[in-house]
Amino acid sequence: MTIDNDDLLNSVMASLGRIDTISLSDLPGIDLYMDQLTTFMDERLKKTTRYPDTDKILTKTMINNYAKNDLLPPPIRKKYSKDHLILLIFIYYYKSILSISDIQTLIKPLKERFHVSDGEFNLSEIYRTAYELQNEELEPVMADLKKKYARAQETYKDADISEEERKRMQMFSFITLLSYDVYVKKLLIEKILDNVVADDDEKSGKKDKSKDKKNRK
Repeated sequence: MTIDNDDLLNSVMASLGRIDTISLSDLPGIDLYMDQLTTFMDERLKKTTRYPDTDKILTKTMINNYAKNDLLPPPIRKKYSKDHLILLIFIYYYKSILSISDIQTLIKPLKERFHVSDGEFNLSEIYRTAYELQNEELEPVMADLKKKYARAQETYKDADISEEERKRMQMFSFITLLSYDVYVKKLLIEKILDNVVADDDEKSGKKDKSKDKKNRK
């Protein structure tokens, strides 16, 4: 069977435009029990999975593990608030590329805003900003995909291979470009988070030293 790279790219581009993101106004205005929470996440994010029929978005075990790893505050009277949902949505997207320890570092300032209602700088506003940034990024991402695809189509044009193999190798070139892009960005994120941890450790050390000086006095 001949691989039609153009049809495949067009299908992928169309699916990007149909990604079912969750806006702040889509979040329930009431607290949810765990079963209601997992049902909501499953209904809204199922389409983002590779295998929608079998992949799990969120389970009771996952939620308990997030709480155990200090990623999620405990429920209040067995109910989860809008702030819980916001943190879980962030965790869902981050976990595909980051380790648990990196996610802990990343969402630390978000957890400090958990259930903070005074002023505008709360978790809801942080989520709103992230949602807007995400929407702004869609067109540049699609333009970059087209650019990488066009470059990949220039490879292996003169190779002494069948047309089917040429298309297969051109798709390999496209995936190579995409993979390198992901690799570089993941490396950058990890370096940034390492610097955040080092800075936090340094500040913590300075505080400890100041306490020691007071104790010596």
